[in-house]
Amino acid sequence: MIRTRTRREQSEFDQKIIDIRRVARVVAGGRRFSFRVSVIVGNKKGEVGFGMGKGSDTAAAIEKAVRLAKKNRMKINLTKGKSIPHETEAKYTQARIIIRPARSGRGLVAGSSVRTVLELGGIKDVTAKVISRSKNKVNIARATIKALKKLEHANTPAKTENKKQEK
Repeated sequence: MIRTRTRREQSEFDQKIIDIRRVARVVAGGRRFSFRVSVIVGNKKGEVGFGMGKGSDTAAAIEKAVRLAKKNRMKINLTKGKSIPHETEAKYTQARIIIRPARSGRGLVAGSSVRTVLELGGIKDVTAKVISRSKNKVNIARATIKALKKLEHANTPAKTENKKQEK
């Protein structure tokens, strides 16, 4: 019997784990532990997604999180220089973030999980600032995604109604 290895094709998306937590629920016999994993997925060409998964072991949780992140990915409206067209800000719970376009060649100036989201989204020349006392990586990543979604809606042309012209 000859075994042939089937190679899994390489995904076009890169993934980065931003948070792994061991969580517990209390049952009659004591505590049951599981793992919660938060993942950011992106193709570095303008698509990025965030997902969170729970599982009895980290591998299962990572797999669920990646699947959810790919399902929830969004397209970012980028300029030709791989930057954003205008300033945007968003707030998710207590995490507030401001993202501003920077001059060409400046690079990505951001910290925390904002940097991860912007890198995997393919954004190059941008300055980002987290304006909150919150150090929660998950909420900061969600605030960043929310800010990028605002960009998406800002550049879409407004829907115009066809009005009948009276002669």
